[in-house]
Amino acid sequence: MSGDCDFGLIGLAVMGENLALNVESRGYKVAVYNRTTSKVDELLAGRAAGKNFVGAHSIEDFVKSVKRPRKLMMLVKAGPAVDALIDSLIPLCEPGDIIIDGGNTHYLDTERRTKKVEDAGLLYVGCGVSGGEEGALKGPSLMPGGSADAWPEVKDMFQAIAAKVGPNDDIPCCEWVGPRGSGHYVKMVHNGIEYGDMQLICEAYHLLKEVGGLSNDELYDVFQQWNEGDLASYLIEISRDIFSVKDDQGGDGFLVDKILDVAGAKGTGKWMSQLALDLGVPSTLVTTAVFARGLSAQKEARVRASEQLPGPADSQNTALRGVAKDLIGDKDAFVDAVRQALYASKIVSYAQGFVQLQAASAEHDWKLDYGQCALLWRGGCIIRAVFLDRIKEAFDAQGDLENLLLDGFFKDAIANAQEAWRNVIAVASTLGIPVPAFCTALNYYDGYRLARLPANLLQAQRDYFGAHTYKRVDMEGTFHSEWLDLRKEPKE
Repeated sequence: MSGDCDFGLIGLAVMGENLALNVESRGYKVAVYNRTTSKVDELLAGRAAGKNFVGAHSIEDFVKSVKRPRKLMMLVKAGPAVDALIDSLIPLCEPGDIIIDGGNTHYLDTERRTKKVEDAGLLYVGCGVSGGEEGALKGPSLMPGGSADAWPEVKDMFQAIAAKVGPNDDIPCCEWVGPRGSGHYVKMVHNGIEYGDMQLICEAYHLLKEVGGLSNDELYDVFQQWNEGDLASYLIEISRDIFSVKDDQGGDGFLVDKILDVAGAKGTGKWMSQLALDLGVPSTLVTTAVFARGLSAQKEARVRASEQLPGPADSQNTALRGVAKDLIGDKDAFVDAVRQALYASKIVSYAQGFVQLQAASAEHDWKLDYGQCALLWRGGCIIRAVFLDRIKEAFDAQGDLENLLLDGFFKDAIANAQEAWRNVIAVASTLGIPVPAFCTALNYYDGYRLARLPANLLQAQRDYFGAHTYKRVDMEGTFHSEWLDLRKEPKE
């Protein structure tokens, strides 16, 4: 027995409530359930009043209210709560029904749950959802993966509620990603790139404020200009807006200057970094961004250290400022150099993200479409940017592109920005302004472009102390040397 609702949603926190309203606004009848049932009543009496909703006070009534094949989406906190809900849904569902997890779930959990649900005769979708509260309501980026047979059943609805891009706003930022946990993996990489983007923007802000001496009004104008060019993106746009907001809690001046410099994190950036280590791929920028948040959290320690640890002789020192001016030039030139450094670093951040996706796809046999992944992020999500059109074009032109840095457009972009990029980092180092993400991006670029790195010495060290062996550049095979016997004896 089933009801007449087209879709069911469990979890009425802000994201769930907004997504349910989005689905209903596209002409679908929606069933809703929440463990705290008063939330159901509040929604039906409030924002959903007069709309095409059915509220349920039990999981049994919720499942019965949705027509088959049921599309039942969970938007609850990732972890044990999801497993508990799946356990309660399976006995109530019938073959072909679809359970959907729209939370920020670790992809390995989705791999495991897909098998469990499929073994029970049902279908499972692990769907990354990006765009925050506004995106959930007006059109998010959706990254669904899992049971392939589920896609034809959810495709029309998912693409109807997703953000739209293109000349006619008719291309949905939603397409099938691949099997099992691939959708949640792509969402995790999205979030890792987001970490890197945010850190890079913060470093650009720090340089413009501390070295360039820009006021918040001037920062607003700069970010407005940047948002009209190759850096145009959601994160640049909201950063621009932030610089215009005055203190809304009774103080003088701008709100951003009153905010404590301690950054929070929810874990997806850390996951990407950990999984990069497991795969052996150098996703160094997201790792640096995660550690930068960790250092920001050590506020009290930093305050104590600031009273004891010296930097350059004095950041206001005339000689140091002279060096900086020689490298960059006047204020306008410095602003443009920071723009170029930000753009080049951003290219590296995305290049690393796609290298990790390629490695994960090979590891798990997902067969990801990387141009399609870029399309999913062009609208609705936090990292949406015009920049992503270029990434899609790069993978459309060469599906097996080894690294975005090798695409003609991005290769030229880095070449054009390289001098300014290096000079900005030199100025920051000279004046004692930390730019860890800018430096990490440049170090990756330099490491990737060199045909020979000093790892030959590292391998010699490993063979010396642990007989780990090494390979040679001039002959085939694996070798070990008795370094102690061969070494030159030090002089007494």
